[in-house]
This record gives sequence, C-alpha cells and structure tokens, in this order.
Amino acid sequence: MMRKEEIQKQIEQAVRDVKAQNPMAGSITNSVTVNFVANAQLAVGGSAAMVYLPDEGEFLAAAGNAVYLNTGTLLPIHAESIPATAQAVQKAGKTCVLDPVGIGIGAVRTGILTKLKDCKPGVIRGNASEIIALASLWGLSGTSGTNNTRGVDSTDEVSAAKDAAVALARWTGGAVAVSGEVDLVTDGKVVAHSYGGSHFMGKVTGCGCSLGGVVAVYATVASPFIAALAATAVYNLAGQRAERRVTAPGSFQVRFLDELYLATPEEIAQNPFTLETL
Repeated sequence: MMRKEEIQKQIEQAVRDVKAQNPMAGSITNSVTVNFVANAQLAVGGSAAMVYLPDEGEFLAAAGNAVYLNTGTLLPIHAESIPATAQAVQKAGKTCVLDPVGIGIGAVRTGILTKLKDCKPGVIRGNASEIIALASLWGLSGTSGTNNTRGVDSTDEVSAAKDAAVALARWTGGAVAVSGEVDLVTDGKVVAHSYGGSHFMGKVTGCGCSLGGVVAVYATVASPFIAALAATAVYNLAGQRAERRVTAPGSFQVRFLDELYLATPEEIAQNPFTLETL
C-alpha cells in the first residue's frame, strides 16, 4: 500500500501536470449542469468539450486521455452515444469516468448502465444511493439493495456505500468516489476519507456532476485513484474556503469556481484525508 506521503506527492504532481498541460477531458453530461461542469474543468486547468452524438463521443475517446459520461437528463440519442463512447474509450485504453445520475429511473437509463458494466469505467463517481444501486444492478458479489435515490439525491449515508464502492472498484480495477458529508474514495485495496466541503454544495445544482468532470481532467495525467482523490480534495478545499466568504448559494457558486482556480498543488495535496487498508 502507498503511504499517505506518497499519495500526497502524486496528488500534487497531478495538479501541477494539469495546470501545465491544459489537457482535454471531453464530456457527455446532462443539460442541467453542462455549463458548471465545463467551467469547473477550466478552473482547475483542464480543457472542456461537451458533446452528445455517438461519433462525437468516439472522437473524444481518440482525442484525450479521459472522458466523462453522465446519465442525467437523457435524450433518446444517449442510449446509443453513451455505450458507444464507453466502448471506444475502453478500446483506446483511456479512462472513462462514469456518473450514474438518476439510476433506477426508467428502462432507458437502466439499459445504458447495464451495458457499461463490461466497459469497466476507470472511475465511478456518485452519491451513496447511486453507488449502492449500481453495484446491485451489476450483480456484484456482496452487494444488494433497492434504489434509495430521491430523484438525483441520496437517502443513504456514505458509510452505507462502502462495501458497494469496494466491490465496484475491484470489478473495474479502477476507483470509486462516493460524495457526501465526508467523501469516500477507494481502489478496492484502500479506502480514503476526504474532509472539508460546504453545506452550500447541496444547495447548488451540479456540484456532483462537475466533480465528475474534474475527476476526468485529473485522470488524463494520473491513475484513477489519484485522480478521484485529487478532485475530491480540491472540491473539499474550495468548498470550505468559498463558504467563509459568502452567505448564500448563488454567490457560493461563483466563489467556489474562483477557489477551484486559486487552489495550489500543495494546498490540494495537503487537504485532510485518512487512509484505511482493506
């Protein structure tokens, strides 16, 4: 197992590389949050490309080292474009970051997410209920349960999703990030708990979706686990700092993007987290 100091060094290097290289991490994401996702990717030093057609998704798979796929507000074309893009990313040996937003709502979304099991996304990011539901949908050993999402909101605590997150990470060989009051990131071998954030993050649409987009940016230069933990760290750091300077959600969103931009590699790497060996 890597020591905490080594993980911090890798996080710092990933942040430095992104700021230096301005890598593109394309996205097929939902229409409610597309602007926030793109702006967050830009704020941390990446480059955004937002598409929805199958051939455009395949272009993203060839053009960058990571692609973000979000199953939020689906259009009929997404039933083709999301699986096709995931397959192209896998074939190209790149990293797919999956956010199973709204899992359990409708047969189309269920069908898309079922197809993605064999694509083995490099990183899966979601709230606790989404992670539990995805592990159950994929029939992974040791996981079961019903879909406890309320729309796109979680009704489960992060701790309740630990077994599901570990099972997903072991299936994919990548990492899983579970968002909540204390975030959980695992590669199936270790579990990290990342601290910080703000209560305003639950009052602004798109904090979770944009986090997935930022994970994809870091995944262009780092391993799935480091990418997921680096993105979670910068979100917790920026959220905490933004909250100190504002009094309401609207101004928080603007300040949050500023803090994503201002956070240094050293500050992000030093954001508090704990490690547990499995």
